[in-house]
This record gives sequence, C-alpha cells and structure tokens, in this order.
Amino acid sequence: MSDTTSSELPNTAGEGPLSYAIFQLARTHRAHAAAMLRAMNLHPGQELLLMQLFDHDGRTQAELLERSGLDHSTVSKSLRRMQEAGLLTREPASHDRRVMVVHLTDAGRALQTPIADMWRALEQASVCDLNPDQIQEFTTCARIIEKSVRDHSRQPPAE
Repeated sequence: MSDTTSSELPNTAGEGPLSYAIFQLARTHRAHAAAMLRAMNLHPGQELLLMQLFDHDGRTQAELLERSGLDHSTVSKSLRRMQEAGLLTREPASHDRRVMVVHLTDAGRALQTPIADMWRALEQASVCDLNPDQIQEFTTCARIIEKSVRDHSRQPPAE
C-alpha cells in the first residue's frame, strides 16, 4: 500500500483529515492482524474473546459481549465457530439455564502464547518508526478520540 499524503486525499476527505487518517490506519492495521490470525485459523475478533477467557475462564456470554467491545451477532457467531473448532465449550449456568458460561478447552488455552506473540509482532510493526514519546502521545490521543466518539454516539442527534 502506498503512503497517503494530504495532497492525495479525496476532496471530501479534506473535510475530515483526522477521521480519514484513522479510517486508513484502522483498515490497514486490521488487514495485517487478520492475516496473522488466519495463520492461526482464527477470524478477527475471536482473539479478543479468547484473551478475555485467558484472563478469566468461565465468563458468561454477556460478560464477553460487554468486555470485548464487539457486537452481539459477532460474539454469538464467533463463539459458535470457536466451539465447533474445539476451542471452547458453552454450557448453561447452574443458577440460570438461560445464561451461557464459556470455558476454554485445552486447544483454546494452547492459543494463549501464539496470540500473545501475534500481538507483540503487530505492535512491533506498528511502532517500528516511532520513538517512545510518540508511542505514548499517540496512545493517549487515540484513547481521547475513542472516548469522544463513544460519548458523542451516545448523545441524541441534534435537531
């Protein structure tokens, strides 16, 4: 992929150059991560669910939904696929049969090191041309932007 400078932006993107840069960054980053995940026979988002289970096996589907930041249909579909692949089990909770509890299998647990290695490699590729101050500043700005967008999306539309 070629480098995109502001002079190469589509005219309309000039109305939101930061947003366009975020979109391009997210698209490129996600594509690279997806290729790395495919090598582990995982789909994007599945690693996020596994990471939650690595930290605390036996979460409910609702907890995974809340903690992963993924939408309901993605979590449901991902858990079904991962169960079919033998990475996890889902069973009704003893206190409420409607609540599904998710547990890792040995095959699922075995992905912890490869997923950590993948995230480490993705991080190295992402920061290789940045110094530590730039990394910290970008991370801080990204979190501020994320919160601003999230807060703005919760507000009712202006009339």
